[in-house]
Amino acid sequence: MNFMWQLLGKAGKRGVIGVPYIWLLVFFALPFLILLRISVTDMGGGVDPFVPLAQMQDGVWTLKLKLANYVSIVWDYQRPGEATIYMQAYATSIRYAALTTLFCLMIGYPFAYFIARSPERFRATLLMMIMLPFWTSFLLRVYAWKGILADNGVLNRLLMFVGLTDAPIHMLYTDVSMLVGMTYVYLPFMVLPLYATLVKMDDRLLEAAYDLGASPFKAFWLVTVPLSKAGIVAGSMLVFIPSVGEFVIPSLLGGAENLMIGRVVWDEMFSSNNWPRASALAAIMILLILVPLAAYYHYSGEREAQTGQAS
Repeated sequence: MNFMWQLLGKAGKRGVIGVPYIWLLVFFALPFLILLRISVTDMGGGVDPFVPLAQMQDGVWTLKLKLANYVSIVWDYQRPGEATIYMQAYATSIRYAALTTLFCLMIGYPFAYFIARSPERFRATLLMMIMLPFWTSFLLRVYAWKGILADNGVLNRLLMFVGLTDAPIHMLYTDVSMLVGMTYVYLPFMVLPLYATLVKMDDRLLEAAYDLGASPFKAFWLVTVPLSKAGIVAGSMLVFIPSVGEFVIPSLLGGAENLMIGRVVWDEMFSSNNWPRASALAAIMILLILVPLAAYYHYSGEREAQTGQAS
């Protein structure tokens, strides 16, 4: 009987561990492989992105891969030596994603710290206020910012009413409007992981720092911030990764010069009907995100292992 229970226990553990692996296989690995397959397809003059890659000619199987879909992303034959529009879009996307992550961290950390230090009876209400925007449609929230930042919008009318400006300030379809929209949308993704880390912090560590003569700022910088590193990393990843491929906010709030890779992929796939190049762009974007992330977690794992061995 004990042997049967041990077998059931092992099967249960494997089942629990296997569920996320199956999820990743079905909803990430398989779609990514399909994306890679389309990215090397030679559509010729047709419109089918699933043209067979292997063809038989004179009794011999030949594999036909079009790697030019990747080459054209990094190399412009008409303007050699200059960055292609795709590389510019990648750089723009990474820059705006990094700025959005920085702004979310600067605004979200005080929010999370305040909630974590609030009386326990108020925390649920404060967290609900952070998550309240999720109850509203994403598009409605972005459209609301168009009404706020327009030349005749709420903000300009308020500024002119109080006498700070004599004429409307052009804010819509600029870097400012796009960063405001992206920071507003992704701010909860920064606050929640930070709160989950800060609320578990032992307050006795701060008391010990004060007893040793540390000022409040020094104790915060040397104790609170290092202990909240996991929340900072998790929140930054949750903001940065979707921001890189953001499509809706740049389309509604950004200008023509704010060309991000999400819009380029859309244009290649639905306007130009060039599915292979769009797939190649998406594959490179995924790799640009996953490779540094995997390297960071590998480095963090090795460092924790070395710390554990030293202790």
